[in-house]
Amino acid sequence: MSNMIQAARAQVAQLTQQAYEKAAQAGLLPEGAQVKATIEIPKDTAHGDYASSFAMAGAKALHKAPRAIAQAIVDNLELEGSYFQKVEIAGPGFLNFTLGPRWYGEVLSAVEQEGAEYGANTEGNGEKVMVEFVSANPTGPMHMGNARGGVLGDTLANVLKRDGCDTWKEFYVNDAGNQIHKFAVSINARYMQLIVGEENFPFPEEGYHGDDIKELAKAIYEKHGDSWKDLPEEERLDKLAEYGLSVNIPRMESDLKRYGIVYDQWFFESSLHNSGYVAETVELLEKKGWTYEKDGALWLNTTKLLKEKFMREGKTQEQVDKLDLKDDVLRRGNGFYTYFAADIAYHRNKLEVRGFDKAINIWGADHHGHVARLQAALDGLGLDGSHRLVVVLMQLVNLMQDGKPVRMSKRSGKTIALHDLLDEISVDAARYFFNSRASTSPLDFDLDLAVREDSENPVYYVQYAHARICSLIARLAEEGAQVPQANDVDAAVLNTPEELALIKALAQFPEEIHLAARDYDPSRINRYLVALAGDFHRFYNACRIKGEEPQVLGARLKLADTVRSVLANGMGLLGVSAPEKM
Repeated sequence: MSNMIQAARAQVAQLTQQAYEKAAQAGLLPEGAQVKATIEIPKDTAHGDYASSFAMAGAKALHKAPRAIAQAIVDNLELEGSYFQKVEIAGPGFLNFTLGPRWYGEVLSAVEQEGAEYGANTEGNGEKVMVEFVSANPTGPMHMGNARGGVLGDTLANVLKRDGCDTWKEFYVNDAGNQIHKFAVSINARYMQLIVGEENFPFPEEGYHGDDIKELAKAIYEKHGDSWKDLPEEERLDKLAEYGLSVNIPRMESDLKRYGIVYDQWFFESSLHNSGYVAETVELLEKKGWTYEKDGALWLNTTKLLKEKFMREGKTQEQVDKLDLKDDVLRRGNGFYTYFAADIAYHRNKLEVRGFDKAINIWGADHHGHVARLQAALDGLGLDGSHRLVVVLMQLVNLMQDGKPVRMSKRSGKTIALHDLLDEISVDAARYFFNSRASTSPLDFDLDLAVREDSENPVYYVQYAHARICSLIARLAEEGAQVPQANDVDAAVLNTPEELALIKALAQFPEEIHLAARDYDPSRINRYLVALAGDFHRFYNACRIKGEEPQVLGARLKLADTVRSVLANGMGLLGVSAPEKM
């Protein structure tokens, strides 16, 4: 698992320390000083590839001017066999290190050796992480918000896994509670309308109005006729909900599979109620003194939990007192448990029963107010929800066509369904575009751009770079030029600015994966791939391959093939295909 950027940074520190110790032994600098230097990557390569502040950071401890310290270090540096070919003193005493052929050659070797696993690292330390995403109500078709959350959660889980976490993808099926009752009542109204006429059975104002509800009612009527009409209402509603879920859940699963998303588990909310786990969780909160009864209902003292949480996090009493905090009902007067109670139980199940170190949820930004409340409830159970529950909030998507917002769906009447969208554009374009911005930013999804076949379309641009390299390799293979092994490449011949910039871009990939995992922002991978494709196109236009001397041809062909490998690797993380021909 190579990270050549970190390896070079570590070597700068090592070489500098060794040079200091050598200079001290020679009496040029005082011995025994502990110097904490920073090592930066300058934006302008004229200032070297890595810059150490050792001389300035050590001025006080070494009782010398920084430039004098820098000169003593440079005079005692041993670069032979290292990643660096020269070191220069700049400004007040910066030590500017310039990379040499060995480092560039080792980047090519690392990609060759690690292949599809290149970029992997162990930063995640095997942490057991669940990423729960989409978790849409099974009462209607998947829509645009689900499309963004789907690719965000799926790609984030992929990135976390590559960063060294033990990841698990989960869909939480809300198959209990009010929305399922409303779902059943909506199907019931449409079913009864088919039997007695629309004018003789009113549709509930709060019901689900989509065509999908009519389709479910029609399918039930075609199968069972009016035989369900005379059933006791509660039994009929149960059967209608059961039928609706038996159609909708497999359909959701199918839509998501088409979208390239396969879960490790579909977890049913009903299982928490049926097993008594929700009741047990609420009892635990009662025993710990976090609840009280009022108006026949059982309440969670969310206010007290949140105050304690915010004080722990460093807010002042005055700041906490200004917050508009409210308590939450856990069990209604009729004995039914609220959605919040089930949510606490589900997250207790994640952290306590199944032992996940961290639970990551992808939620719409409208759930913002729910985050701290759920974390505080888990804190109340002794599960450290403030640290172990991470919620990635996601802003809305605006679908655009001809420069204007698209508001209506052809089929469902109100929202744009995922299956409608995937009839219009490719899965590759959908996955790429929905992951193209950080979750904290609203996303304008341009339908016209997503189907364009030119460099303005970022997914086409990246895929075209990959296909272009595949074609180049195939063409040269016909002429007898094979891609050489990295060990057979003389990296010293790769010395133009375009070649060096391209190899540095390849070396950046492990860093990008780690930063994407650390910040829960997989859109970094999109931006990286576009930049890498751009670096490749610049190299390809500036550096001839065909017809060059064999040594140069082989080295450039190997560089192109290494770019192909990393592009495919990155697109794989995004769930986007890497075509060989376009």
